[in-house]
Amino acid sequence: MVNRPEDCASMDEVRVEIDRLDAALIELVAERFQYVDRAWQIKQGGPEGALVPWRVQQVIDKVKAEAKRKGLPPELAEAMWRQMIGWFIQYESEKLDQPGA
Repeated sequence: MVNRPEDCASMDEVRVEIDRLDAALIELVAERFQYVDRAWQIKQGGPEGALVPWRVQQVIDKVKAEAKRKGLPPELAEAMWRQMIGWFIQYESEKLDQPGA
């Protein structure tokens, strides 16, 4: 059973819901990672490298707008996504720099 935040009467209930959400977030990030893993494979030998500045900005703009619509501070969403995108860019760069890539 899922409790809404306002229905949680104890920290144990709050923690159960946070743990549930953390598991769901990991599932989504893992799915996103699969697409990033595919992206570097498609980029092999092409003109586009791991860092595509216009695309990074496009993603950040969309994330900030969606965060605002959902009542989440856009600055928080931007910070989280920039960290995640930075990690993914590093991952792609390493893959693309491997011999035979």
